[in-house]
Amino acid sequence: MQVAPPAPDAAAARLCAGLRLPQKLHGLARRDTSPSSPLTAVWGSPAIALRCGVPAPAELGPVSQLQTISGVEWFGVPADRPVTWTAVARQAYVEVTVPAKYAPPGDVLIEVGDLVKAAIPAKPEGQI
Repeated sequence: MQVAPPAPDAAAARLCAGLRLPQKLHGLARRDTSPSSPLTAVWGSPAIALRCGVPAPAELGPVSQLQTISGVEWFGVPADRPVTWTAVARQAYVEVTVPAKYAPPGDVLIEVGDLVKAAIPAKPEGQI
């Protein structure tokens, strides 16, 4: 599956390298991405796609509504029917696209969030 790899700075790339991505997510088998990148992964069809080291979402601001799931802050776009979620308030941003077929996305975000917490430290309090 085509997934554009992000171009993070060296610090974010190091943190992303520590993200241990499973062979199965939400019961779905991992598939290859094109181009192949250690910063991207997909599972299932339609694919749940993950990109580590993405820039902060353009829509993210001080008054953005965040969802806290298992200790990880997530920002969903579009806000009225979230499909793409970004783990924010971390030293590297992790983006997860969850197709509507897997709604609600909470179970997927719990699984990914546990991996994010283990590999990517939180930013200082109040920083998103």
